[in-house]
Amino acid sequence: MFKVLVIATSRKTRGGITSVVKAHEKGEQWNNYHCKWIETHIDKNGKYKLWYFIKGFVQFLWVLPSYDLVHIHTSEPPSALRKCLFVSFAKICRKKVIVHFHAFSPDTTVNSKYRWIYHYLFNRADRVIVLSEMWKEYVNNALQLNDKLQVIYNPCTTEILKEKHEKKNIILYAGTLNIRKGYADMIKAFALVAKTYPDWLIVFAGNGEIEQGRKLSEKLGINKQTEFLGWVNGYEKDKVFKEATIFCLPSYAEGFPMAVLDAWAYGLPVITTPVGGIPDIAKDGKNLLLFKPGDIKSLADQLGKLISNKLLREDIAKESKLLASTTFKLETINNEIADLYDQLLKE
Repeated sequence: MFKVLVIATSRKTRGGITSVVKAHEKGEQWNNYHCKWIETHIDKNGKYKLWYFIKGFVQFLWVLPSYDLVHIHTSEPPSALRKCLFVSFAKICRKKVIVHFHAFSPDTTVNSKYRWIYHYLFNRADRVIVLSEMWKEYVNNALQLNDKLQVIYNPCTTEILKEKHEKKNIILYAGTLNIRKGYADMIKAFALVAKTYPDWLIVFAGNGEIEQGRKLSEKLGINKQTEFLGWVNGYEKDKVFKEATIFCLPSYAEGFPMAVLDAWAYGLPVITTPVGGIPDIAKDGKNLLLFKPGDIKSLADQLGKLISNKLLREDIAKESKLLASTTFKLETINNEIADLYDQLLKE
């Protein structure tokens, strides 16, 4: 009976990797391959992070001999550097290794001064999972991994609750408020159309630069049409997604944005940028609306287009539901993971 060791962040850490591993945990392959999750990173202070890493690594060494495959989740350079240690010991013990790559920008990873880290990590893996065809091209151009690369999308992981909530004139942003995610662009773009649509709000669900966002909305005179909820989860997250009418994520870089997957699961029409895995499936004007990162005027135009056109919203919402129930369906992705485990373990 084959057994798989999964190396990833803490269950308590916010972010895409934790969401993805929790989603994998729900699949039949998790039990069929006796998967065990070793937590190696947590969002705490430096000393606690070091202690957490050491604890996770010791646990890894203790159980490694009794496992057959090691599935390692990693992203940006600090994470990748830590994971080099796990890959090295796994290969010393002659275990099969999958590296699951979740990074959000090739310019900070495979096309950067840290390229050597990924060269070491990926070349020792038996298979490297990337989140889109675009990411496959990025990684292969940088490191020439060819057949070692495999695209497996992130799944729609959202658990939609039974409670009903009335729709409101809300344009929702979900995720950390930082420069990379482009939250300030959304505020600036909405300010261009806010007077035309005085009964509409933009709502930000996420931690990060909340005070900066408030100050910007006040400066642009739209503070009465802007709300900052902070980090939401569970019932509050379900409520705000059900109340929203439009979803917007103006990111400059992504792997495959989990927030967009959440929006599709709730059947929301999405406005976003062609970054990360989005170009794999994007049909502008049919299954979402696109604009170039940083193009405030174009984003304002797309916001106005969806606000003013209910029929277009409904058509794109249908496509959102279709994507969530087919290409990005949880069972579909978990079956792909199971097939990969089976293939590698029987080689």
